[in-house]
Amino acid sequence: MYDAQMNDIQMKTAKACPVHPGEGRLAHAAPDHPPVKQAKIGVILANLGTPDGTDYWSMRRYLNEFLSDRRVIDYSPWLWQPLLQLIILTKRPFSSGEAYRGIWNNELDESPLLTTTRAQAEKVAAEIQAQYGDEVIVDFAMRYGNPSTRSVIEKMKDHGCEKIVFFPLYPQYSAPTTATANDQAFRVLMEMNWQPSIRTVAAYYDHPMYIDALAQSVERTYAGLDVKPDILVTSYHGVPKRYLMEGDPYHCQCQKTTRLLKERLGWADTDIRTTFQSKFGPEEWLQPYTVEEVARLAEAGMKNIAIMAPAFSSDCVETLEEINEEILESFEEAGGETFTYIPCLNDDDAHIAMMSSILRNELAGWVSVK
Repeated sequence: MYDAQMNDIQMKTAKACPVHPGEGRLAHAAPDHPPVKQAKIGVILANLGTPDGTDYWSMRRYLNEFLSDRRVIDYSPWLWQPLLQLIILTKRPFSSGEAYRGIWNNELDESPLLTTTRAQAEKVAAEIQAQYGDEVIVDFAMRYGNPSTRSVIEKMKDHGCEKIVFFPLYPQYSAPTTATANDQAFRVLMEMNWQPSIRTVAAYYDHPMYIDALAQSVERTYAGLDVKPDILVTSYHGVPKRYLMEGDPYHCQCQKTTRLLKERLGWADTDIRTTFQSKFGPEEWLQPYTVEEVARLAEAGMKNIAIMAPAFSSDCVETLEEINEEILESFEEAGGETFTYIPCLNDDDAHIAMMSSILRNELAGWVSVK
C-alpha cells in the first residue's frame, strides 16, 4: 500500500514539474526563473599539475602552491613557511624553470604533462561518449596550476552536471597524490550551495588492464632493442619513509605493482628491481634511491638497463628530465653503457582502454549504455 502511494505521488510530481525539451525551463517556473539545464554526469581526470610557464614568477606560483600543501610537506607551517618563502622560493624557481625549459612543448607553449593529459581526456571522452552519448561530459583538471580543479568542477556544474566521477590519475594511492587531489575536489564542493554528487576512483595499482598495459610497453620496447637489458628498474616517485610507518599504503602498492608486472612478463625476481626517485629534504625517504641504485647496478656489472616509471600516468619533468638526465648521468658515470627509458603509458591505446573500463564501472547505476 505504501509503495503504491509513493509511486502515485512520484508520477504526479513528474507531471507537475516537467522540463520542456530543449528549453531547459520548468513548466511551472516564473518568467524570471533562471534556465534549468538538462542533468548530465561529469568525469574529471585529475593529474598533479603544471606551471603556466618556465619564467621565475610562473614557477614560483606553481611551487608555492605545491610546496604549501600540507599533504605534500606536513611540517609545521610556523617552521616550514619562513623557510619556503624566504629561501626555497627565492632559488628553486630558477633551477626548476631550467629543468622545465629542457622538456617544454614549445609548439603549444605548455608542459608535456598538460599536453598528454589533454590527449588522454580527449581519447577517453571519445570512448565514453560513444557508449553514453552527450549525457556524460569528460574533462581534466590539475591539483596545482591550470586548469584548476575548482574551475573544472564549476564549469561542469554550469553545464548541468549533477553527478561527477573524479578520477585521480595515480595508480598507487598516497596521501601526497591521491588524497590531496580528492581533498581539493571536496574543498570546492564545500563552497557550493548546490553540490553535485561525487564519486572518487580508487587506486588501480593491481588492475589487470593496468598491469597488462605496462607489460605491453615493456615487451614492445624490448622487441626493438639490439641489446637486451640486464635488468628492468621500476622507478616510483618517492615519499618520506615516515609516511609508510604512519600507515600510507603507497610503498606496499608499488611493490605489488612490480610483482604483478614481473609475473605477467614471466620473469624471475632478478630480472626486475623496485626503486624510488625524487628525494627532497633531509629526512630518509623510501629506498633504494633510483639515482644511487642505477650506479650500484652498473658497478656490479649490469651495464645495460631499462627503466620505467609505473607511478606516473604521463611523462613529466620527473621522467623526461630527472630520469633521462640526472639518473642517466649517474648510471653512465658508474660505467653503465646502455640506458633505455620506457615511456609512461601516456595516451597509449591500452591505457585509454583501461581508464575507460574503470570509468564504466564507476558510472554504473548513474547512466546506461545507449
